[in-house]
Amino acid sequence: MNGKIALVTGGSRGIGRAVCRELAACGCGVAVVYGGNEEAAEETCKLVREAGCRAEKYACRVEDYASVESLVKQVISDFGTVDILVNSAGIVRDKLMLAMTETDFDEVLDVNLKGVFNTVKQLYPVFLRKRGGRIINISSVSGLMGNAGQANYSASKAGVVGLTKTVARELASRGVTCNAVAPGFIETDMTGALSGAVLSAAMGAIPMRRMGGADEVAALVAFLASDKAAYITGEVIKVDGGLYI
Repeated sequence: MNGKIALVTGGSRGIGRAVCRELAACGCGVAVVYGGNEEAAEETCKLVREAGCRAEKYACRVEDYASVESLVKQVISDFGTVDILVNSAGIVRDKLMLAMTETDFDEVLDVNLKGVFNTVKQLYPVFLRKRGGRIINISSVSGLMGNAGQANYSASKAGVVGLTKTVARELASRGVTCNAVAPGFIETDMTGALSGAVLSAAMGAIPMRRMGGADEVAALVAFLASDKAAYITGEVIKVDGGLYI
């Protein structure tokens, strides 16, 4: 993948940052897309540059179509092209459905699902012209098995699976692959906010009895972005320690 260009949403933290680092280790230049924390995004850029690769940061509200349209134009202007798209941006607004508001639902669907549509939509013609490209969408085991208190999040991540499979069918004949990675409980800021009781219950449900590392998710993303995965498309691969077998 040396010399390839990757655009990674949610690249300022957690899984997104780990993906940026892993792709840089494989020789990729990285467009680090962030929602609000510029300092964290710059730290990710620094890590990519330390690996010897180019990195630039871009503020973007992935749920806003016009914002993503401007983002992609700027990234292509700066880097010349995009070869790899990784959709890692995501938010949670966890509540039991009885207490969940319409805003809670809409905000999560907008970022987690519409955000994926927006980036894929903008890069779709780029990959068509190139007759090649890699799209990796970060879903979740919550989108496969459901999870109490996450009606919005689970619905958004299930939607990402459906979108992934559809895009995979549409672009397969042009040499473009589209796959989803479905993490379970991964050590990130998001899971760090969970209560001790929730974490304890989670550990009891995971056969491997531990949380995963963001680097373990990133390693799979890098493989799917490589030529070694050229015959894999439309797949949803779990990284969950056996949580959902």
